[in-house]
Amino acid sequence: MGSRDAEAITLIHRRLTVPRRLLIAAACVAAVLLFHPSTAMAADSPDRGFIPMSELPWPADQIARYTAYRADGPINIDGHLDEASWKVAPRSPRFRDLVNGNEGIHDTRAAVLWDDAYLYVGYWVEEPFLEATLKNRDDLIYMDNDVELFIAGEDGYYEFEVNTFGTIYEVFFLWERMYEEKGYDKIPEFARDHEKVRPFPGVGYKNHPRGMRIGYWNWDLPGLKTAVHADGTINDNSDRDRGWTVELAVPWSGLKWVAHGDGRALPPNPGDTWRMDFSRFNTYKEAAPAEDHGGWAWSPHGVWDSHVPEVFPHITFSDESVSAAVR
Repeated sequence: MGSRDAEAITLIHRRLTVPRRLLIAAACVAAVLLFHPSTAMAADSPDRGFIPMSELPWPADQIARYTAYRADGPINIDGHLDEASWKVAPRSPRFRDLVNGNEGIHDTRAAVLWDDAYLYVGYWVEEPFLEATLKNRDDLIYMDNDVELFIAGEDGYYEFEVNTFGTIYEVFFLWERMYEEKGYDKIPEFARDHEKVRPFPGVGYKNHPRGMRIGYWNWDLPGLKTAVHADGTINDNSDRDRGWTVELAVPWSGLKWVAHGDGRALPPNPGDTWRMDFSRFNTYKEAAPAEDHGGWAWSPHGVWDSHVPEVFPHITFSDESVSAAVR
């Protein structure tokens, strides 16, 4: 994580339902004392599944599926999401509680487009009171209201977070078992002697069959483009805001290590399916009896943990243009 946190063992990094600083401290201690990674393995891809279908924390037949169409023309990454392609791109359903699947109290949706150069992701985030505090790259953005994107491959996955200021946080995770088996130990980019490279067991789901990950908090996705547009006044609760939008362009070339494990095509071939996660985390929760955990996602996980690729939505890439697809 960020340099502010260098002295801590960052084995957990999501807000829970009690004061988060206490929970983070307790979870770090618990992770060190109690975690014993399982050696059980199933298949070798998130799409085939490392967790038996009957043991997934969220039912397999309820995991979201989406078709991503080609953008009709250039996408200008300015946060406004006002290109013709965004206006017609199918949006996700309203985000739901990460744990129980209840509908979020504020409307949040996402959409995906692509072309031969980039994966494009847009978020529409309803928020009556815009707030942000963190301004330095790789600050602990999950401590603010944020939106998040995860992109999973066979050997690891990429995490991106951004707050209303547009401050971003990135991590690349490798499953530790793959580190020597697939030769990552020979790649200088994945050396483990950096102070921002640390073990990571997950957050609320610590018994993943694949065991421990290696987290690279020093890793940045090359060529990433991001923008945020705030429709309101940040940190001024004297008025009521409408919300914010987030626009991302993820270069396929920057995802080479995500694709490395199974040699998947970059850009994808039409019909290819990837696993990606889209979520929103809040510093507030709706009062009881709402059972709001403060984190919402396109497709619920059934557990307080974003790091379970087996429950990420299935994103299938179509060669059809978005305008033709929605006629």
